Amino acid sequence: MPHRELASLLDELTRLASLPLERGETLPARAYSSEDFYRLEREHVFRADWLCAGHANQVARPGDYLRTEVLGEPVVVTRDEDGTLHALSRVCRHRFMDVLPPETTPEQGALKRLTCPYHAWTYRLNGEYAGQLAGAPLMGRVDFDRAACRLPRHRLEVWNGLLMICADPHAPALGRQLDGLTAKLAPYRLPDLVVAYTAAWEGVGANWKVALENGSENYHHMGSHAATLEPVLPGKDTVVDDCDGRWFTMYTPFAAGSPRAAEGATGTVGTLIPGLGERELSGMTIAGVFPHLVMALLPDSVTFARWIPTGPATHDAHFTVLVPPEARAEPGFDAYVDASRQQLETIQNEDAVAIRGVQRGLATDPGPSGGRFSHLERPLWQFQRYLADRLAQRGRLP
Repeated sequence: MPHRELASLLDELTRLASLPLERGETLPARAYSSEDFYRLEREHVFRADWLCAGHANQVARPGDYLRTEVLGEPVVVTRDEDGTLHALSRVCRHRFMDVLPPETTPEQGALKRLTCPYHAWTYRLNGEYAGQLAGAPLMGRVDFDRAACRLPRHRLEVWNGLLMICADPHAPALGRQLDGLTAKLAPYRLPDLVVAYTAAWEGVGANWKVALENGSENYHHMGSHAATLEPVLPGKDTVVDDCDGRWFTMYTPFAAGSPRAAEGATGTVGTLIPGLGERELSGMTIAGVFPHLVMALLPDSVTFARWIPTGPATHDAHFTVLVPPEARAEPGFDAYVDASRQQLETIQNEDAVAIRGVQRGLATDPGPSGGRFSHLERPLWQFQRYLADRLAQRGRLP
């Protein structure tokens, strides 16, 4: 795309970010399909901000690892013998092989060292030496500085039990930016929860922002989820909190007389999260952290979704469902997981129809523009301000 068109997109983003919610408009269609705009997002959003890679329970013990591509490149999160977590590149320093290729290794597990399956180079995982080369077979006859060879590290913070990583060494620390959200999430005890299951949809045919925006409002319950979520969690009853910055929250009470008041939005009730108050027990809280994380908090579970761009018009969708640790010991836990997984698939399939349909609509020529927001879509208006803060000036040539 010519620089002039990218500049025009950034000018429009700046204009939209200055509008009050009452006059807010949707992003221009090209923001969801432009290759140059996508590259800008990769560089100044996904390569420059904090992203969620999973939950600390997935690397609970020394030697545990979690494979992720959340930064748009191969990364592994490990826990060493002292309990310290590390986020390391998975790209071998020899011939650039992925040391944990998804074709042959599980997403998570345990190991003592990272061993590249190509030429058997090994890397340490302990303490300050995490990522340091430990062995390089048949390299004794060449001029080779073993001490200088190590896997690059990424910054890692554990926020409310979530593994947050960042490729930018200069990005502000995350925790303080989310103090207000941490207080709102406190009743759900996220750090104490454990992973019940994960699910992923790869190669979804839509720009990542379409999926994020869909997951950041309950207005679409009356349309996309008319027979599933709407009877239990009516979108019209949602109250979106008045907040700004990189996070948002909203609350939807269970419909009076709905099954969820006694059973659960997943059609079954699991072990309740201990210590919840009347508000938490009576509805669903949605919380989001830009750029790509949205959580659905229910009395018996917390589901967090992450949307990872894989191209201008494709993304991967990852879901992780957390439950109280005592839920695993309940005799009906396997049945609960099966029912929850089936319901998640149903909801995701309903969302996929909308997400792909929106992407098709954005591809029309001329592209649609000027769509107006409902008050229930405040997080989308807020997201525009986040994007403008990170892209509007950085994408301009001097």
